[in-house]
Amino acid sequence: MQVMRMVAGVVAGWAMVTGSVQGQDVAGDREIVRRAIHVCAACHGEGGRSANRAIPSLAGQMRQYTIAQLRDFRSQTRAETGTRAYMWGVSALLDDASIDGLADYYQSQSPAPGRSGNAALVRAGRKIFVEGIPGRGVRACATCHGDGAEGAGGFPRLAGQHAHYVFAQLKVFGTRLRPHGIIMKDETRPMSPREMRAVAEYVQSL
Repeated sequence: MQVMRMVAGVVAGWAMVTGSVQGQDVAGDREIVRRAIHVCAACHGEGGRSANRAIPSLAGQMRQYTIAQLRDFRSQTRAETGTRAYMWGVSALLDDASIDGLADYYQSQSPAPGRSGNAALVRAGRKIFVEGIPGRGVRACATCHGDGAEGAGGFPRLAGQHAHYVFAQLKVFGTRLRPHGIIMKDETRPMSPREMRAVAEYVQSL
């Protein structure tokens, strides 16, 4: 709650800034992005390296993916468990140029190194990530996310991401909170919670 109150205060100040520079030149756009980065850091960490296991790291994230997610939050077609109101509120203050600027910034940041986890789950997760689960029609995660989970285009970087967050998102694809994740809905439907957790542990380790 303390973090969220801080974010709410920063957002209020940011809203005043966005109003004061509206209609100005490119320098004004850069100022909005700078303020946006400050707001995002309250939850996602400096440079997008989140220290909170429930909040994703953004450092090194694919530009195209970040743009798509922020636009989905802005249109309220994507929700987020626990922080929906904040992501909807923050994204409502962003125009397309600001979203592009944020995506450029976070893609350019160096990701935090991977973190080891439960060894048995990491091994099981690696097998699913590399081979999929052919008997149930689950494709290898590497097919879209890259051999090192580095991401590609609209497919997000998963390497080093918090296992807790990844596991939560894999479960969320089975709900209406992520309506645009059609591919992931199909891939996660046959997976057990333990298999999802294993994949999450593996990508966190990269």
